[in-house]
Amino acid sequence: MSERKKIKVNERFSIEERDIKEDFIRASGPGGQNVNKVSSAVQLRFNLDGNATLPDDLKSRLRKIAGSRLTLKGEIVLTADRFRTQERNREDALERLLELIRKAAYVPKTRKATRPTLASKRRRVEGKKQRGNIKKLRSSKNYD
Repeated sequence: MSERKKIKVNERFSIEERDIKEDFIRASGPGGQNVNKVSSAVQLRFNLDGNATLPDDLKSRLRKIAGSRLTLKGEIVLTADRFRTQERNREDALERLLELIRKAAYVPKTRKATRPTLASKRRRVEGKKQRGNIKKLRSSKNYD
């Protein structure tokens, strides 16, 4: 049996190479005649729904982060055409995908509701009384 190639995302997670599909397309923008002849841009597709290595909670956060890059088929599509060579664009697209997954791997802390202490309530009321007294002194009219 052949061993599947894994791409390391971070120390806890990795994705399989078979979940990634790359298509080479023609890049837009400047480049002279070369841009019409060479397909140097990369369109990377990551099969999020078919992936078995990432946990479900990470996948749901990744869906939110991916936004419009997520297709109805459950694939994340990234297009890389910043560089002139296919290889650099492949590396760029893969690194952007890994960065998205790393961002989704961060689990935000759940907020625990707390109540204000009695001392903080008293300080707040004292501050309000002082402000009220200051305003009262401003408006008092003594005609003695």
